[in-house]
Amino acid sequence: MLEFPLWKKLWLWGLTLAAAVLALPSLFNVSGLDWPSGLPNPQVNLGLDLAGGSHLLLEAKAADVRAQRLENMEETVRQLMRGASPRIRIGDVSTADGQLSFMLENAADIDRARGLIEPVMQGNTTVREWELQVVDGQRIVLSQTDAGVEQALDDAMASATEVVRRRIDELGTREPTIIRQGATRIVVQVPGLQDPQALKDLLGKTAQLEFKLVADPAGSQVGTEIFPYAPGTGFDGQFVTVRRLGGIRGDNLTDAKAGVNPENNQSVVNITFDGQGGAKFAKLTTENVGKPFAIILDQQVLSAPNINEPIIGGSAQISGSFTPETANSLAIALRSGALPVPLAIVEERTVGPDLGADSIRKGLLAMAIGSIAVIALMIATYGRFGVYATIALACNVLMLLGLMALGGFTLTLPGIAGFVITIGAAVDANVLINERIREERARGRRVVAAVETGYKEASRAIFDANLTNVISGVALFAFGSGPVKGFAVVLVIGIITSVFTGVTLTRLMVAGWLRKARPNDILI
Repeated sequence: MLEFPLWKKLWLWGLTLAAAVLALPSLFNVSGLDWPSGLPNPQVNLGLDLAGGSHLLLEAKAADVRAQRLENMEETVRQLMRGASPRIRIGDVSTADGQLSFMLENAADIDRARGLIEPVMQGNTTVREWELQVVDGQRIVLSQTDAGVEQALDDAMASATEVVRRRIDELGTREPTIIRQGATRIVVQVPGLQDPQALKDLLGKTAQLEFKLVADPAGSQVGTEIFPYAPGTGFDGQFVTVRRLGGIRGDNLTDAKAGVNPENNQSVVNITFDGQGGAKFAKLTTENVGKPFAIILDQQVLSAPNINEPIIGGSAQISGSFTPETANSLAIALRSGALPVPLAIVEERTVGPDLGADSIRKGLLAMAIGSIAVIALMIATYGRFGVYATIALACNVLMLLGLMALGGFTLTLPGIAGFVITIGAAVDANVLINERIREERARGRRVVAAVETGYKEASRAIFDANLTNVISGVALFAFGSGPVKGFAVVLVIGIITSVFTGVTLTRLMVAGWLRKARPNDILI
C-alpha cells in the first residue's frame, strides 16, 4: 500500500499541480494584481453578496393571462367555424366579463359547433380549461375555469423564467440567479451589475411582435384595434387601426440580428421565421399585395409599410428609428423569445461592492485564523506527520479554488463559510490515520507495518464518513437555491479534494520519507 511506481507519483503530483495552477488567476484577482492577458484566465465567480450587483423582483398578473387566453380562444373558434364544411356562420361575438360568447346564425348548427369546440377546450393538459354552455339553444358561452387559468399561469411563468434567463445570458453576465418565487414572481440577481437600467429595459420588454393588416378606413371598424406609434418613429401622437384577428405573431421566429439597411444606413433588425411562420408570412403578403400592414412590438407600432410584393423567403426586416444599441437590445429580446406574460418590476435593490469586499476580507481573516490554529495543533500533536498534513491542507485549498474556477462556479458568502468548514474538516482524515498509526505502534508493530495498517484501516472509516457528507451536499444542491447551492458546491468539492490530499498525498509523502530515511521509530 505504500508502494508508488514512478508513473503514479507523476500522475498524482501533476494532477495536484494542475488544479493548484488553476487557482492562481482567482488569487491574483483577490490580491488586486493583474493576471497576464495572454494566459488562460479561469476564475471563481463572486456572488451578489460578494461582488455587489442588482436585485430585481418581477411580477406577472393573472388578469393578463386570462385576457390572452380569451383572445386565443376567440381566434381558434373563428378558424374552426370557417373551416367547417359547410361553414358555420356566427355573429354577435362578445368577450365581456371574461367570457367568450357568440350567436349561431343557424340553431341547427349547435351540435356541430359544439363538437368542433369541445376537443380544444382541454388543451394539452389533464385539467379542464374551459366550460361550455348553450344559452337559448343558439348562443354558446365559453368560460375559463380557475384550474385552467392556474395551469396556464404556471406554464406562462415557467416559460417567462426561461426567457428571462436567456436574455440575461445574452448580456454576457456571470452566473445570474433566476428563480421563481411564489405563483407569479421571479427573482433576478446579477452579480457585478451596478447600473441595472439596461437590464430593466430588457426584462421589461415583453417582445411580443405582431404583424397585422391595417384596417380599411372606409370599411367597418368592427373587429379592429387601435395602437399608437412608438416614440421616436416620427409619428408621435398618431395611431394606427388594424384588424384584431388574422395577423401573425412572432412565436415562429428562429433568429433576430441587428444590422444596417444599406440603402439609408439606418439600424434595423433582421428576423427569420421557421417553416411554419415563413409559410404564414408568405401567405399574408401574397394575398395582400399593395396593402399596408403594421409591425407592432409590445402594443406600439414600429412602422406600417406597404406590401409591395410577396415576401416568400422566410425573412423580413424591421425598421423603426433604431440606434445600434436599441436594435441590438430588440434583437436579443426577439431571439430569446417573447415573454408569454408581461412582467412588472415591483422591487429593485442594488448591492454595493463595498459590502462584498468587507465580506471577503472577513472571510479570508476567518480562513487565516482557522488555518493557523489547525496547522499549529497538527504540528504540535503529530510532528513530521503534522507537517505532511499541513502541506496537504495547502494543496487542498488550492485544488478547491482551481476546480471551482475550472467549473465556473459562483462563490457566495455561505460558500466562504463552506471553505472555513472544509479547512477544519480536511485534517480529520489525518487525525484518524495518525491516531491509528499510534495504536499500531503501541501494539508493537514495526514502523512500516504500523504506517501501512494505519492508512489501510483508517481509510475505510474516512471514505464512509465522507460519503455521507457528499450525499448531504448533493441533496442541498438539488433542492436548495441561490446561496444554499453555493455552500453545497464548496462542501462537495472540498470533501473530494480533502480526501484526495489528506489520504493519497500524505501517504505518498510518508512513503517517500520512509523509503529514504528507513527510521527505526517515529514520533507521532
